Order: sequence, then C-alpha cells, then structure tokens
Amino acid sequence: MIVSFLYHIFVFFLIVMTLPLQIVISILIVISSGLPILFKQIRIGKKNKPFIMYKFRTMAHGSDKLQKRLQKHNEADGPVFKIHNDPRYTKAGKFLSHTGMDELPQLWNVLKGDMALIGPRPLPLEEACRLAKWQKRRHTIKPGIISPWVLNGYHSRPFSEWMKSDITYAKQKSLRYDAGVLQIFFPQPKRFRRRQLS
Repeated sequence: MIVSFLYHIFVFFLIVMTLPLQIVISILIVISSGLPILFKQIRIGKKNKPFIMYKFRTMAHGSDKLQKRLQKHNEADGPVFKIHNDPRYTKAGKFLSHTGMDELPQLWNVLKGDMALIGPRPLPLEEACRLAKWQKRRHTIKPGIISPWVLNGYHSRPFSEWMKSDITYAKQKSLRYDAGVLQIFFPQPKRFRRRQLS
C-alpha cells in the first residue's frame, strides 16, 4: 500500500512538472492543425481489458482511413503498422512523435491505473486481437509508457522477438528493474523514442 501510494505521488509530481509543457504543446497543436488536441484510442491493457489511451494528436484528420491506403508501405513486422516519414503526420506532430512528447498525456492513464510508467506498449484493439495465444501473455501486467524492449534493441528484430521480450519482462518485473530502466531512458529519451512502434 505504501509503495503504491508513493508511486502515485511520483506520477502526480511528473504531471505537475510537465503541465506547463503540456499546455504549450496543446496551444501548438491548435495553432498548427486545429482541434482536437488529444488523440483517444482503445488499447488493450492488463488481463486483456480495453481502456482508452490518451496521446497528443500528431496526425491529420482522417488518418485512420488513410492507414488502409498506406498498408502496402507498412515497414513493421507482425500485425502492427509503422512507416518512416509517415505522410499523416502534421508538422508539429512529427516533432512531438519523434521526441516522445506526444506520450505525456499517458501520465493520466498511469494515475487512473490503466497503465504503468514502464511496461509493454499497449496495442490498439484491432492489432491486439491478431496476436497469437502465447503472445497475449504480455497482457499479464499493465502496459507502460516506456517499453523495455526498446532498450534491449528489439526494435530491429522480428515481431515475435518483441513479444518474447515483453513476456520476459512481465515475468521479471520489479521496482529495482524498473528503476534501472528509468535511469537508462531519461538521459536520452529521444534516442529510444524513435525506436517505438506504437
């Protein structure tokens, strides 16, 4: 109970500390591409429970429909979708995505209990439904803002290796391990954020 309380205090502290930046980002999005400011999407969390994940909107309106037309250019292995220099990005959105600042609203997901600071990245409902049964074992813990698989270099490996990395992390998750991940990530978040797939 004490650890959980301190954890939530720390997350609330992060929200307060980043609030001025989040306000600036919100204004930038409105000026550059209008409303809405946030992108909301159903993702799959712990025990396969769906939840609404928040991100700052980085793409133009109608990006979901455009994705189907871009499917042939998909560079990601497995059921996920990712292409470099995605034409759906707004000018501000590309910067936000590459620096990881688009993920800041997910601190609220952590505070609500849907996510953790560190854990497997939550997949969209459609992609999560296409996982093999053994791959869904990644859902035994809460998904995270920061994904350990990125630090281990799995961004350049097949999708199955990414899933194995998530499952391995789920088995060995601990406060000490997570603290080590944070120490590696925070000095150079941009370097690792560019490797994220979702």
